[in-house]
Amino acid sequence: MNDQLAAGVWRHYKGQEYLVLGLARDDETDEPLVIYVRLYARQGMPMSARKLSVWNQTVQHEGRTVPRFEYVGDASP
Repeated sequence: MNDQLAAGVWRHYKGQEYLVLGLARDDETDEPLVIYVRLYARQGMPMSARKLSVWNQTVQHEGRTVPRFEYVGDASP
């Protein structure tokens, strides 16, 4: 598995944007995790982690196969 991911702004296929800070490893499974912060208002903790394997998945959306997350750039829009 490729354990690399560009830090910067990423867009979820539903339109929300996130700032990826980098990768970490799960202490129990050693699986790579994406550490990111949402760039939109919502209650609760803004920082999250998601398995890199899930981050890189494709999904069905409006009859098309699209990436779950798409790289936007290295700066906030």
